[in-house]
Amino acid sequence: MRNAFSRSTKIAVAALTVAAWLPIVHADAGTVTGGATEWTQILNNTELVSLVGQSTEQIGNQVTQITQLAEQIQNQLKIYENMLQNTLTLPNQVWGQVESDLNRLRGLVNQGQSIAFSMGNADDVLRQRFQSFADFKSGLTSGETFSANYQTWSDTNRDTIAATLKAAGLTADQFSSEESTMSQLRSMSQSAVGQMQALQLGHQIAAQQVAQAQKLRGLVSQQVTMMGTWYQSEQAAKDLAQNRREEFFKSTTPSTSGGQEMEPRW
Repeated sequence: MRNAFSRSTKIAVAALTVAAWLPIVHADAGTVTGGATEWTQILNNTELVSLVGQSTEQIGNQVTQITQLAEQIQNQLKIYENMLQNTLTLPNQVWGQVESDLNRLRGLVNQGQSIAFSMGNADDVLRQRFQSFADFKSGLTSGETFSANYQTWSDTNRDTIAATLKAAGLTADQFSSEESTMSQLRSMSQSAVGQMQALQLGHQIAAQQVAQAQKLRGLVSQQVTMMGTWYQSEQAAKDLAQNRREEFFKSTTPSTSGGQEMEPRW
């Protein structure tokens, strides 16, 4: 029996995930660029796809890493809370570590958003390109698409964080970028009350990210499994073959202009 993720399947699934993996190196969701044009180019480049057959595993590892780092930050912030209860304020050196951890947490939130954006984009592009993929039963309820589910995940994550900040009298804008985050944390560091508020907020958001990352990993895993199943279907093979034929006939004939004009030599 063939393994569900044999070499041929990994190559196909890599077409889904290579563009999702590459943008993740950017911490901010706003820098993600995995648009349809880039996806089309990658899907047409078999050599590139064959080199990134492990992209799905990398994405899964990335989500796992987000979960683990959020848990570490959550635990570390709890230690800082206990320290603060025994002192008037945290020393500058310790508070610098707090700021670093909270900024790392902001980066983890954006990395999760980047993954959701890219994987949702992958679903959209393949649905547009291959009818059999659009018709394929994904296993999701009520005929939903992975793209819609990633959007829901993303919206829920942002709304949850915004609600947590609002409860503390803060806004999402105050933690939307590294600059604004550092500015707000410097302001809160001026008193023990502000320091404790920042620690408690960070602890809550870290706990939320642990739960959200686990949900994101489940979505990614389900999408990858569905993609592998679709690729092994007969209709997918026909679609891919048809697509290659279309790309071949759309290619342009090399230009013959600019060469030396042939003249009779007597």
